Amino acid sequence: MVHRIAVIDRELCNPKKCPYICINVCPINKMKKDTVKKGEDGFPIISEILCTGCGICVKRCPFDAISIVNLAEELSRDKIHQYGPNSYRLYRLPTPRPNSVIGLLGRNGVGKTTVISIMSGLLKPNLGLEGEVSWEEILNYFKGTALKDHFEKIANRELRVSVKPQAVYNLTKLWVKDGLSLLNMVDQRGVSKELIEQLNLKDSITKDVPQLSGGELQRLSIAVAAAKEADMYFFDEPSSFNDVYQRLAVSQVIMDVAKKGKCVFVVEHDLTILDYLSDHIHLIYGEPGVYGIVSQVMPTKAGINSFLDGYIPEENVRFRDKRIIFDIYAPGTESTDTSPIVEYTELEKTYGDFNLKVASGKLGLGEIIGVVGANALGKTTFIKMIAGVEKPDAGTVKLTSKIAYKPQYVTPPKGHQNVKELLDSVAGRDVTSMSEYNEIIVPLHVDKLFEKELSKLSGGELQKTAVTTTLLQNTEVYALDEPSAFIDAEDRVELAKIIQRYVRSRSKSAIIVDHDVQLIDIVSDKLMIFKGTPSIVGKAESPLRKNEGMNSFLKELGITYRRDYETGRPRINKPKSKLDRTQKEEDRYYYVTKIEEEE
Repeated sequence: MVHRIAVIDRELCNPKKCPYICINVCPINKMKKDTVKKGEDGFPIISEILCTGCGICVKRCPFDAISIVNLAEELSRDKIHQYGPNSYRLYRLPTPRPNSVIGLLGRNGVGKTTVISIMSGLLKPNLGLEGEVSWEEILNYFKGTALKDHFEKIANRELRVSVKPQAVYNLTKLWVKDGLSLLNMVDQRGVSKELIEQLNLKDSITKDVPQLSGGELQRLSIAVAAAKEADMYFFDEPSSFNDVYQRLAVSQVIMDVAKKGKCVFVVEHDLTILDYLSDHIHLIYGEPGVYGIVSQVMPTKAGINSFLDGYIPEENVRFRDKRIIFDIYAPGTESTDTSPIVEYTELEKTYGDFNLKVASGKLGLGEIIGVVGANALGKTTFIKMIAGVEKPDAGTVKLTSKIAYKPQYVTPPKGHQNVKELLDSVAGRDVTSMSEYNEIIVPLHVDKLFEKELSKLSGGELQKTAVTTTLLQNTEVYALDEPSAFIDAEDRVELAKIIQRYVRSRSKSAIIVDHDVQLIDIVSDKLMIFKGTPSIVGKAESPLRKNEGMNSFLKELGITYRRDYETGRPRINKPKSKLDRTQKEEDRYYYVTKIEEEE
């Protein structure tokens, strides 16, 4: 027996441009049974009871809007929530643990935010049933499990929760006064001064909330959530918009909350940061927009390694057909000096009170330079000067090729209806006939977005589309500003490897600005490090060899990295641990080879 689910993506389904092919081709319909029928709202409805799972409607749908999935029969008893007929559904939930940070790890669209909404009491689970479900039914469902007490407290309004939502920009609509007045209003723990210091908000806390940058808004939202007195805390993507320094500070704030005996749930796509701050991990796997399954709880190392392996041994479940593998050496340890395709003298640029100075440097054929440093030090200004978007006040940039530039902030391009039309326009032909279709588009799942309107793309979908359009341009140099923003952990690793393979195999070149150290570690041959005082002065060194640059940058951060013995992935050593102390004494902050000794 199987548990069959049928999902129709209503953003892709377009009955006005389709004569209901799914209804007409269904073999069971031809037997006078309404397996697929027209709903009252004009969209088709698929009966999961009558459907045989033949997949004909899936293959024939011109908009790729139908998904039919066969799951194990026992999962039918684990359904927690379903948003409607032929809609996404969630199976199982994580288990709360006091005095712990619990990481939720999975792809975009598999249900991490849904889990937070249910566990925090913002969304009442319907157990996959139609109509209103009573709390009595819900409590009876969880009878005999640790979750019964949890939902009993929610039902009786006895559970105090604090949630830092994913969409932090909504705060600008809810509070237009200064951030300090908001923080003081919600501070039930008496920690506002401490949080302002920890999160480096002293220069922005007196600004009106709508005037804050993305990073400032993110850290204020984290401070607001952490200042409340609650039994359970939820932080949804706390690293977004923050630089590496700020991500480490945010991690410390979250860990401090857990040390007070609280249960903390965190959704995070930066694997290095999630590994650093989590005590336990729940994987959420499935098919984006179709279904999500919450795994059993695992230790952090085992959970992340299972995620990379695509296999959960304790449950004998394979959720991905290939492993995510990390190189155990550092690209760029050998000389990559080639004929420069980009060469620049010392550059200088001034904006108001901010001054940027960049040491001279060059970019060779087949070379990728990673750019790292704190926010507001001029990284974006530098990449704009290289791309020709901005002109330096002093110095020159010499190019032997035009540059394809992806800006930091991406908006849906105008003049194109959907993703496929945009990509064909950029490429100058049908992208499905190009080698880039299998090299870039399919691995990043952009082919699944072909029929989607540009205005309806999520942040991650828009980012992947923007990176793809940049790489499709006929040029020798690519400048990508924060290509990992809003992209999930799995696609970030794939993205880094795609850029690396594509650039090197074609003897092209690239400059990548990003705050995900893991992505920079995978993709870069050399490193540029920006230092200075944010919003006042920025100074950039000439590009350094990979080992030298990463060692210098991690030393600046005050952290050491090791390589996981099983996967080769970079991991941050716990502060003052044996490995941390040893590597600092040896001045080896960046460890290239695997280390068998674990903490």
